[in-house]
Amino acid sequence: MIRRELGTRYRAPNIVERDHYRGGGLLVWAGIATNDRTDLYVFTGGSVRTVRYHNDILHLVRPFISAMGIDAIFMDDNAYRVRLVRSYLESKTIPHMVWPAKSPDLNTIEHVRDMLERGIAGRSVPPGALYKLQQALLH
Repeated sequence: MIRRELGTRYRAPNIVERDHYRGGGLLVWAGIATNDRTDLYVFTGGSVRTVRYHNDILHLVRPFISAMGIDAIFMDDNAYRVRLVRSYLESKTIPHMVWPAKSPDLNTIEHVRDMLERGIAGRSVPPGALYKLQQALLH
């Protein structure tokens, strides 16, 4: 999504250079709620498959949801809603939001991701390596 006034496409504040950090990637995860948040977790190693999502992410969800109380609902992007993930959520009695197929991404965590991207892009010296990017995100 691009947010800018009409006719301002090529103005300097609307242009963001991006480094693609060839040869690796980072997975960034955080949990937010109306009155609380988790720490930011940055995992190295690139892409996420169902097993990695189950092993690395879901164990962070359970304590956060438990701390929120009985009205908390886990909201993810439906990308990993396969049998392994569904059975974990059900076995741990983690209530989750059901998204219809091909629905627009209305997850509020997208605003956090946008803030992180802007913070990294606004640094005077952009991080040139994955380790430096990881440290900048955590900072």
